[in-house]
Amino acid sequence: MAKQIVNRVANSVLKTIDLEQLYPKGTRVAFDIAPWLQEGIILREKDFRESVSTHPWEQYKNQYVSIHCSTEAIIPAWAFMLVSTKLIPHTKKTVIGSQQTLETILFAEVLNDLDISEYKDTPVIIKGCANKPIPGAAYGMLISKLQPIAKSIMYGEACSFVPLYKN
Repeated sequence: MAKQIVNRVANSVLKTIDLEQLYPKGTRVAFDIAPWLQEGIILREKDFRESVSTHPWEQYKNQYVSIHCSTEAIIPAWAFMLVSTKLIPHTKKTVIGSQQTLETILFAEVLNDLDISEYKDTPVIIKGCANKPIPGAAYGMLISKLQPIAKSIMYGEACSFVPLYKN
């Protein structure tokens, strides 16, 4: 008689969290203010304000936008804030900083709203491989949220994981 194959992973109490499934859908755009600077490094207020006032901001409708400067210019904070005031009415989210900063803030919002009650007193695996840019900080935020309630936390896949925490 053949021995029946049992899928122990499917039958286990392990719960998996895949941050890629929580990835906010939408187009990401990095808005660089360097082209509006003289020689890429000098901000002339009058010229800068003119560029801001004539730019077609509608093109960023429902997108996630990070505002940065790609050069080593020293930019006053008001310049980024001025650009933000024009973007905010059109975007899903506007952030002053890098694309990494944008992704971190988006995940902070998602994880803040995440109901984790199903993970109480349960062994949890945080899925590791992702095709989307999941910031490292998102994993840290998830651990902070899970550690007080989970029985254990692991990283990887059910077939090969790294134990991180055991209550």
